[in-house]
Amino acid sequence: MPGLIDVIEYSDPTGMEIVHKVPEDGQADIRWGAQLIVRESQSAVFFRDGKALDVFSPGRYTLTTGNLPLLTSFLKLVSAGKTPFQAEVYFVNQKVFPDLKWGTKEPIVFRDAELSMVRLRAFGTYAVRIVDPQLFVNTLAGTQGLYTTETLGSYLKGIIVSRLNDLMGSVMKTILDLGSKYDELGSALKLKVKDDFAEYGVDLKDFFVQAITPPDDVQKMIDERTSMGAVGDMGKFMQYKTAKAIGDMAANPGGASSDAMGMGAGFGVGMMIPGMVKEAMSQPQSSAGTQAAPAAAVNVNCPKCNAGIPQGSRFCLNCGQAIGAVLCPNCKAELPPGAKFCSACGTKIS
Repeated sequence: MPGLIDVIEYSDPTGMEIVHKVPEDGQADIRWGAQLIVRESQSAVFFRDGKALDVFSPGRYTLTTGNLPLLTSFLKLVSAGKTPFQAEVYFVNQKVFPDLKWGTKEPIVFRDAELSMVRLRAFGTYAVRIVDPQLFVNTLAGTQGLYTTETLGSYLKGIIVSRLNDLMGSVMKTILDLGSKYDELGSALKLKVKDDFAEYGVDLKDFFVQAITPPDDVQKMIDERTSMGAVGDMGKFMQYKTAKAIGDMAANPGGASSDAMGMGAGFGVGMMIPGMVKEAMSQPQSSAGTQAAPAAAVNVNCPKCNAGIPQGSRFCLNCGQAIGAVLCPNCKAELPPGAKFCSACGTKIS
């Protein structure tokens, strides 16, 4: 038989061990009158035949029948009070274990109201503390051998991910609302997980959802939708883009086609321009944002098809012919076709 244990103590040099069992295998032969040393932030739980019995807080104890009442009563039943007695001692670290990480090992399938089925990944951090050592040893450590933050964290992470699966569908309908639902989802998940942890004598001190991310293609779709929302009134935006493109093409007639391609219209430029001009000019806006009354039209003739077009037009509405502007040779002011003199400096136009 192994030697009798006279002093029972344990100090974790790593600081990462939640529970340490003495002895590591089997049960120890402990002498009545042995010394038990429980360090700060530790509790010592005596365990016998699958049952946690007496619990000791930090301090130094001499083991007698007086301070081991539960174990003594138990031993009288199984060994008629013989000494030494056999037992296991679990030293439970009760400090706060911060920055434990959780995350989805596999993506969660979420039924999105707008995007159909979406696979999501989520991760975050949490902090725990063992507040009921006897319950913890009975429910986890004593039966499942969860001794380190790694083994315990793996078990608790499974609880978190399971609850996340249940809660996401009740908190939000689409991931397009995710930005406004982070706090609600995090609070609901923390409350649910806290109750689950408490069943094992574990207190959840902090809990954070750091990110819930969709696949890259879905993220791109969300970014595009956000950009569309930033544009606002799409009709007014297109009017602005059309007018700007027409101005750019007029300033650079030789690059008109390439500019049109830059707008996503690399083909049929001559066919598209009349419609663009008509659309851009069909709903002029006043400075107050309301539709302005149409000004009296002054028509000139297209040099190609002779159709009547408003004076100052850059292109013919009928055939798309570019209407070349006349520049003053002196001051370079832009003049209407057929002008004899410059309206800006009076220079005669030959």
